[in-house]
Amino acid sequence: MPETYLSIVVPAYNESQRITASLERICHYAKSKPLPVEVVLVDDGSTDTTAEIMLEYEKRHPFVRALRHKPNRGKGYTVREGVLAAQGEFVLFTDADLSAPIQEADKLLAAIESSGADAAIGSRALERNLIGVHQPWFREVAGRSFNRMARLMTGLRLRDTQCGLKLFRRGSTRRAFELMRTEGFGFDPELLFLIVRLKGNVLEIPVHWNDHPATKVRFWHDSSRMFLDLIGIRWRALTGAYSAPPR
Repeated sequence: MPETYLSIVVPAYNESQRITASLERICHYAKSKPLPVEVVLVDDGSTDTTAEIMLEYEKRHPFVRALRHKPNRGKGYTVREGVLAAQGEFVLFTDADLSAPIQEADKLLAAIESSGADAAIGSRALERNLIGVHQPWFREVAGRSFNRMARLMTGLRLRDTQCGLKLFRRGSTRRAFELMRTEGFGFDPELLFLIVRLKGNVLEIPVHWNDHPATKVRFWHDSSRMFLDLIGIRWRALTGAYSAPPR
C-alpha cells in the first residue's frame, strides 16, 4: 500500500466566500481517518483570495498541498492537474461547495474496496429522495438531457456523470486522466468513457446532495459547450486520437 491511503483533490475558482467552511469540513474528515490522507487544493487562476486561503491551509496542516496555475483553464484541467499530482492509493475529487457532503466519500470507499472496481462515482439519479435541495427545474431538465446525450454518445450506462464527488483507484485510472482532452465542465463523461475504454469498472453510488445556488456553471454558455464536448469525445474515439500520446 502506498504511504498515502487517500488523496482528496479540491478544484476551486473564485471560491473565497465559501471555501473556508468547506476546507474546515474536509480537513476534519481527513484527520478522522485511521490511515494517511492528503488534501490537494488546486486554484484555477482565481482573481479573488481563494489561492491565499489555500496557502494558509497548507501552512497550518502538514497533509495539505496547495497548487495554483494561471490563467483560468477550466474545471477539467484543474481536476486533472490535482489527480496527477496526487500520491494516494485512492483519489477522491470533490466540488469546493461540498454539494455532496464529504462524509459521503465513505460510501464510495466501501464500494470500491469491496468490489475491486476502478472508480466509484456519486449519483443523484439512482435515489432522488437523497436530494435535499433541488436545482431550479430548468437546470434539472438540462442535466437529465445532458446525461441521456452522454449515454448515447459514449455508450456509458451511468445515470449521472456530473455529480461532483468521484473516487478513483489511482494505479488503474491514471492513464485515463493523462488522455483527457476536455478542460471545462464537460470533462466527466470523457474521463469515465476513457476508464471504461481502458477496461476499467465504474460503480455508480447514490449519495446525499444539496444544490448550492452560487454555481460557477453559466447555464447557456457552459451547457452548449458541454454538448459540444460530447461530440468531441465521439470524434476523437472514431479518429483514433485517444491512441496518440496526449498533448
